[in-house]
Amino acid sequence: MSETDAGGADALEGEVPPAPGTDGQVDVRDLPGGLRGALEAVLMIVDEPVSVERLAQVTGVPVVEVAVTLDTMVASYRDEQRGFELRQVGGGWRVYSAPAFADVVAQVVLEGQTARLTQAALETLAVVAYRQPVTRGQVSAVRGVNVDGVMRTLVARGLVAEVGTEPSGAHLYGTTASFLERMGFTSLDQLPPLAPYLPDIDGLDDLGPQTRVTTVPGEPSSPTSMKEQQ
Repeated sequence: MSETDAGGADALEGEVPPAPGTDGQVDVRDLPGGLRGALEAVLMIVDEPVSVERLAQVTGVPVVEVAVTLDTMVASYRDEQRGFELRQVGGGWRVYSAPAFADVVAQVVLEGQTARLTQAALETLAVVAYRQPVTRGQVSAVRGVNVDGVMRTLVARGLVAEVGTEPSGAHLYGTTASFLERMGFTSLDQLPPLAPYLPDIDGLDDLGPQTRVTTVPGEPSSPTSMKEQQ
């Protein structure tokens, strides 16, 4: 998925938007595809299952109507033998690739793990490394583009992992021990100055001082102020 995908999963982590028809927001039922199209657009970009209540909030449609539409989508995808399916997992809903295509999907995933990182991925990884723990929204603000797709790539390769959650519910990310290993470092203290390596990235200081988190998947380094690194 492109890092410029409209909306982005971080839209689900912020404040609840006004109901359709208020403050100028369009009623999703009037959009192409109606409520089903709106739900598909949201479910295609989320990293974690989303509850029916949250989907009702972001679409401005009653919970009962959303629930009925989700059930209809499940049956429709199954009957059409699509390459993906809609599942209810852990109290929420998310789109998954169909099990029948697991071998095909695995080839793409494995190729992605061995391929070189793109410039966009390198820049995103640098922001996470120098300002962790950080949310996707904060990284997007620094880079000026949606980074959901890139963040998923970095997580899939084991370079970045979730390290906690903000009071707002937004997930925090940091680098992993695998990141240090691949960089040839023993700790984040060995990170070089950022500016000479990423001259096109501005605004890192806009995020303010951050503090690293100790307990994350992959055993990253111990807590320390990112300001001290620079």
